[in-house]
Amino acid sequence: MADSKRTLIPGAGPLAKVSGPVVFLLVLGLFGAGVLVRGTVGAALLCLLALGVAGLLATTWRFLTPGARGLRLLVLAVLVLVTWSVLGT
Repeated sequence: MADSKRTLIPGAGPLAKVSGPVVFLLVLGLFGAGVLVRGTVGAALLCLLALGVAGLLATTWRFLTPGARGLRLLVLAVLVLVTWSVLGT
């Protein structure tokens, strides 16, 4: 397990060169636009965000503790519910 955790050291992964603030602003922008636009377009934006979150969760699943897994699944579930509610209005 020590070797698998070593891949999570900053600077060692494929997303290491992506700036944290840029990712935060991108996620905030997608979420905000999805909620404000509503309808099919808003739901599509939120769905894109949910797919990204699900992909990151699937990639990091084996490295996460059970508590961290549960919290991330909760965040994903809330995002899916928000997406569903945006689509319904």
